[in-house]
Amino acid sequence: MKAGEHKFITILGWAATTMTVVMYSSYMDQIHLNLSGQKGSVILPLTTTINCMLWATYGWLKARRDWPIIVANVPGILLGLVTLFTAF
Repeated sequence: MKAGEHKFITILGWAATTMTVVMYSSYMDQIHLNLSGQKGSVILPLTTTINCMLWATYGWLKARRDWPIIVANVPGILLGLVTLFTAF
């Protein structure tokens, strides 16, 4: 891989990571609604939590840790769990 391609891939990975964290931040609105008495479904936060746990584990267990994948999925695990528990 050429140096320019490697730099582009690195920037793309961190840009995707940033957008993923922004996407998972939308769970804060659902958490607020859940705590206000407007309970939501548990299916989406449950599947998000499982999905993010799998991806974070994958990134961690690779021979060379894949930090963009790990960083992108840790907020999904945390916010997915909080959303899940506040939906009950």
